[in-house]
Amino acid sequence: MTASPDNYPKALIRPVQYRDLDWLEGITSENNQIAQNSVSFQGKLQQAKRWFGVLKFLSWFPNSLQDHFRVYVAELPQASDPRLKRLKGFIHISPFNIGRSTWRVEKVMVACDQGEPELLTNPKGVASQLLRHCLENVWEARTWVLEVNINEKNTLALYRQNGFQPLAQLTYWLLEPTLLQTLAQQYVELPNLLPVSNADAHLLYQLDCVSMPPLLRQVFDRNSQDFKTHFLKGLCSKWQRWLNQKEVAQGYVFEPQRKAAIGYFKLNLSKDGSQPHQAQLIVHPAYTWLYPKLLAQMAQIVQKFPCQGLELLSADYQHEREEYLEKLGANPIENTLLMSRSVWHKLKEAKPEGLHLSEMLQGLQAVPRSPIPSRFSWVKKPVNLSEQNQINTQNYHHKDNNNSVESSEKIDKDSK
Repeated sequence: MTASPDNYPKALIRPVQYRDLDWLEGITSENNQIAQNSVSFQGKLQQAKRWFGVLKFLSWFPNSLQDHFRVYVAELPQASDPRLKRLKGFIHISPFNIGRSTWRVEKVMVACDQGEPELLTNPKGVASQLLRHCLENVWEARTWVLEVNINEKNTLALYRQNGFQPLAQLTYWLLEPTLLQTLAQQYVELPNLLPVSNADAHLLYQLDCVSMPPLLRQVFDRNSQDFKTHFLKGLCSKWQRWLNQKEVAQGYVFEPQRKAAIGYFKLNLSKDGSQPHQAQLIVHPAYTWLYPKLLAQMAQIVQKFPCQGLELLSADYQHEREEYLEKLGANPIENTLLMSRSVWHKLKEAKPEGLHLSEMLQGLQAVPRSPIPSRFSWVKKPVNLSEQNQINTQNYHHKDNNNSVESSEKIDKDSK
């Protein structure tokens, strides 16, 4: 159904149902451009087809799997019969932190026919309607974040039209198996390398805060609970790893003098060699000498599994990591842009002075006027009613005495 950009029909947006899963599988299989950083939507789709009833039941009350597969679809009426509707797009969202103040747009996709490319690029098209529906109806969200490939110009324009602004530029690197073998031969001495547990969540939270700029820290809005593994979510993750032939290895470096964590890594390892291993690395900005040691430690762990490459992420504010990876010979495979949008405008602005009322409300400016002359002081003092009455009485008698004196003087003058 084609329409002009000014008079575009309003789509019916609703939560996904079981009958929509086949259509979602078909449209995602046609699009081969899947971001390297996001969790595979195809894998979540297969889990939703297998456990749709259980996930639907878990979405009715608060739990760690409440929003495991939160998808909205858009329907448009057909041109031949407006009573018949067909699916034209979907959006996949999820909470970014455990406080649910920041949400993430995982994927937005629209089925565009040959004669209707405006479904994605039009500010009133299906994609914009899906985004606005989530921005308006997810009442918990204070901030939205997303990640988009810099080469997807239409998708990038869609997000900019809906108020998203860039935060950081991310680069995904691939360490080849030969490079990993070379790193694994290095001698690594990390005496304070400890396993990760829920008791170390506050240490990892402090390391995460110090490793990023203040703006990102405000947008992410994470706390120590985000670094804990809850029972239900941990049980589900173990089941998924067993089913997908994966394993997780993680550890952190503890500094006993400062009693703080200065480095952390997490490896998602593929047992069957079907896909590259993925790594998450956090290093304290004051301890950049940990990069070669932690990478060598991860390379030694990877050697126990099938020969595959290792994917690693770096941001433009992590200059030392990018310089080291370039010097090491890693291959950049993808460049993405991290974007965000504030919905309720609750992010605190970093200013040296407090906000004044005139700055927030420009319409309430003080009207300049000339001062009013008065005998009283401008200093505000507490007034006693009895004293004020006594002063008024004295002024009244003083005025009467002046009038009587003036009248007597006038009579004497007339008599003369």
